Amino acid sequence: MNILKYISVAVVTVASVFSVTACSSDKKTEDSSENVTTTEVVTDTTTEPVSEEVTEPTTAPPEIIQEMPVSYPEIQHSYAGDIYEAERERLGEGLTPENARYGYSGGGYVTGFGTDGQKSLKFRFDTPATQHYDLSFGIASDSNVNCRIMLNGSELCRFTTNSDGQFYKITQYGVFLEKGYSDVEVIPENGEIMLDYLDVENSYAVNQISYETNGIPVNSNASDSAKNLMKFLSDNYGKYTLTGQYVSGADNSEIELIHEITGQYPAIRFSAIDSKSKDNVEACVKWNEKGGINGITWEWKSPSAMSSVYTSESDFSIWNAFTYEDISMYSTEELLNLLNNGVISQDCYNLVVSMDEMAQNQLVPLKEKGIPVLWRPLYEASLGHDSVEGSTYWWGAGGAETYKWLWNLMYKRYTDYFELDNLIWVWNGMSSTYSVDSETYDIASYDLYTGTEKFGSCSEQLIAVQDYIKGKVIAVSECNNTPDIDALFRDNSVWSFFGLWNGEYITDGNGNYSEQYTTKDELIKAYNSEGSLTLDEYKLLNEGGQLSVGKRSFSEELKKEYEEMQTTEAPVINYGYTDDDYSNDYNDDYDYNYDYDYDYDYDYNYDYDYDYDYDYSEW
Repeated sequence: MNILKYISVAVVTVASVFSVTACSSDKKTEDSSENVTTTEVVTDTTTEPVSEEVTEPTTAPPEIIQEMPVSYPEIQHSYAGDIYEAERERLGEGLTPENARYGYSGGGYVTGFGTDGQKSLKFRFDTPATQHYDLSFGIASDSNVNCRIMLNGSELCRFTTNSDGQFYKITQYGVFLEKGYSDVEVIPENGEIMLDYLDVENSYAVNQISYETNGIPVNSNASDSAKNLMKFLSDNYGKYTLTGQYVSGADNSEIELIHEITGQYPAIRFSAIDSKSKDNVEACVKWNEKGGINGITWEWKSPSAMSSVYTSESDFSIWNAFTYEDISMYSTEELLNLLNNGVISQDCYNLVVSMDEMAQNQLVPLKEKGIPVLWRPLYEASLGHDSVEGSTYWWGAGGAETYKWLWNLMYKRYTDYFELDNLIWVWNGMSSTYSVDSETYDIASYDLYTGTEKFGSCSEQLIAVQDYIKGKVIAVSECNNTPDIDALFRDNSVWSFFGLWNGEYITDGNGNYSEQYTTKDELIKAYNSEGSLTLDEYKLLNEGGQLSVGKRSFSEELKKEYEEMQTTEAPVINYGYTDDDYSNDYNDDYDYNYDYDYDYDYDYNYDYDYDYDYDYSEW
């Protein structure tokens, strides 16, 4: 597919043209005279005196970007509600059907996977239409087992089982499948499981994703520039995803590399800095002058002798700094008095001093220049919080209570004491457990590291976040490869923006582009898709221009249809299968020789959706 964006410019055309393969595109800037209104000035040649009044030229209409539409297969609708029993699938060497464990469905379940991650079971199933499905797995285990799910040869998801030996229904929501046969492979990587079934049902989850936000910053005293940025993000949430790139320095080498390959600049320049970082303020000013958005992540090194962002490398304890005293409005002198009087600890005093240093060195100068900032502190707070080692970062190591205290302290101090009215607050706790007061942040974000697998749409994560975040813009604050823009719209999962991390995710050791995670063709497609916004397009919309092609309103388009299906088609599940139900070479001739008793009167857990708070620790 050839995806093009033609930028019609009234005066200047971009000279650079990039030749790519047939499956990607050129993004060309063309001079389009039909989009420009000109005024011809006629000189009066009579002998009458010439008036000094100058005729104002007719204003040219806003520049229009003509784009090829986002493309994906047509979504159809057909009821699905089929259970595929594991014991009736083709079983590899060592896998055996059993029925000794209480709570299974059908004729039994499959076990014998071992603990080395070398054995798996593959389900083959037939879907009636090209649409979204929920794939549920009935699984029991006596230990926490990491399971990897492969769909047609590519990784679909990972999850960890419960360890109480009971059968649970674990669901992956909103999986897009084309009509016909598909293969789903279950791979337990570090322990034994009892695999009961695969349940394939119509999905309504993607249609429940909402893009309704009010666009008003939580800081009632927000600057005009911050208000305008928040309104823009809110107005365009669900319509486009803004492109973003993390830089490693003020020279913006990663951004320039993207421009060299795609012909485009990202809309957002992200920097990850500490309070002593040099040149970032000036670089932010220059990017703002260029018309772009600035995002800042604070890599806050602990205010202690062993200073690090990582819990394992720091001797700082947030519990030692914690206080019930409201210290958000105290000056340094007042804090010192509290320290000397034993009201707060040395760790608490050091914490606030460090917080103030970041504000004074990095944020106040940008405020004074009226530059809005997507401000992302205390990121990934829940990462590793349920592991033996404790949370990855020190600000989350004390658990949810101290994390929320620290977030609230920073919000009050920066908003009320320093009056930083230019900040758009991005909360990145990544867990409902670590959720902070909704009145203290504007955007909720999630970090997605998919290893060597492609980003796709990551709709499951958006669904999970929106389950506990209501009425907020939701974005991807970090990722290791670019989203598939077509998939974002296909799956109704249009994250507000994405930020591709720097280093190996974009460059090799010599500073050249690396295709290890995102190929050049994929990068070109992401930056030249109708569904993404680059720097020029952001500026165009922000200045009153318009894009020529409107976006598909997935939610409104399908809502009525889905609701009708839910009310008129009740799920009907046939738990009794015969050999005639299976085609191809399934285990038709396998004699299980079990004396099954189907008179159990317990609930087989079919209606129980086990709600995991997924911790994608490898991401």
